[in-house]
Amino acid sequence: MGVEILGIQIFLALIILAFFCELLDSTLGMGYGTTLTPVLMLFGFAPLAIVPCVLLSELITGITSGLAHHKAGNVNFKRGSIHLKIALVLAACSVIGTTIAVFVALNIPKLWLKTYIGVIVSGMGVLILLTLNKNYKFSWKKIIGLGSIAAFNKGMSGGGYGPVVTGGQILSGVKGKNAVGITSLAEGLTCIVGVIVFVVSPEIIDWGLAPSLIIGALLSVPFCTFIVKKLPTRTLKIAIGTLTLILGAVTLIKVFYF
Repeated sequence: MGVEILGIQIFLALIILAFFCELLDSTLGMGYGTTLTPVLMLFGFAPLAIVPCVLLSELITGITSGLAHHKAGNVNFKRGSIHLKIALVLAACSVIGTTIAVFVALNIPKLWLKTYIGVIVSGMGVLILLTLNKNYKFSWKKIIGLGSIAAFNKGMSGGGYGPVVTGGQILSGVKGKNAVGITSLAEGLTCIVGVIVFVVSPEIIDWGLAPSLIIGALLSVPFCTFIVKKLPTRTLKIAIGTLTLILGAVTLIKVFYF
């Protein structure tokens, strides 16, 4: 059920759904597309009506959320800062990862791909939880490698970006609160490529879901930044590790039992 405002169809149920999915994503650095896309498919929407709108909403809210985390002090995106450099490097890696994904998609069974994503995400969740008291030395090599893998995952399946990027940063020496803010900005920048592809695509794209998703996601941003600011670092790290493990396990369960 929706209402029309200035010629734009707005759906209250989608606003609420996007609000909670983005609340999860911008608080723990993962879960927006992974949660929202399958739910919208259950509502009966076609994939081509979902994916472009999810990417557009992620683009807008990802960048907005990243800047909000900066303003709240959860991350530092000042010019020349290490956090901004990490976000830009992760976004740049998306080009590499997506390009490789195109070639691999033509030569690998989807079962193998989904199994790979489930295993790598689950493994990172376990590793984070097992190393809660360990501090890693910062590594650009890990950041670049994991950023490319995350972009590859997103290019191949539409998911698996946030868990790898957020969890990977923690395992690369980035603090939990910083990792969440960096992931928000990086994912927003990464989605630019996807949105451009759909805009110039010869296919007729239905952008009808986008306004509701954008409104709902944007409304959650102030709550996300507040929660991250108040959560103790250890608690946030446990939450990120647990959710990463759950998302990986769910991916594997869907592969072998559905």
